[in-house]
Amino acid sequence: MKNERTLVLIKPDALKRGIFGKILSRFEDAGFKIVAMKMIKIDDAFAKKHYILDEAWAKASYAKTKEIHDKIGHKLDFKDHMDYGKTIQQWNANVLTDGPLIAFVLEGPHAVELARKIIGPTEPRQGMPGTIRGDFMTVESYAVADAKKRALKTLVHASDSVENAQREINLWFKPKELHADYKILNDYLVE
Repeated sequence: MKNERTLVLIKPDALKRGIFGKILSRFEDAGFKIVAMKMIKIDDAFAKKHYILDEAWAKASYAKTKEIHDKIGHKLDFKDHMDYGKTIQQWNANVLTDGPLIAFVLEGPHAVELARKIIGPTEPRQGMPGTIRGDFMTVESYAVADAKKRALKTLVHASDSVENAQREINLWFKPKELHADYKILNDYLVE
């Protein structure tokens, strides 16, 4: 099995709560190798490079959100999917720029899939005990975020596909900042 890499961000809301170490240990305990790490404060322009506004994403996200709102009888206050997408992009950027964050790259078999399982569902209130969001953010929900006109506070971001992981890693780290030339126990298990 070939190793994958994924980007993980421990967001400012997690740093403000003082739970960075608890979050990081979840990935170490799972056997991932950390091949890069830094604490950084980013600006709005950089955050928008991370959360790219793409028409296909905006359409799909808008349709999903509209369906949820229609079920509960709430009207969406957006002109169209791109207006919605721009708003969500800005809300997400606001979360990432709210203070310093920790960016790191994990390496291991199925890194993208397994990192996201460790983190839990996007909506923290759906997170099962044992996931980062389930253990640390159970009261946060889409309804709370919508009422406050902000993005969900999810503590952590992880790449959602191998392709996005590569794009995000290249955005956040220079090749010389990646250090995979040391071995951890799991390296011997996948040789």
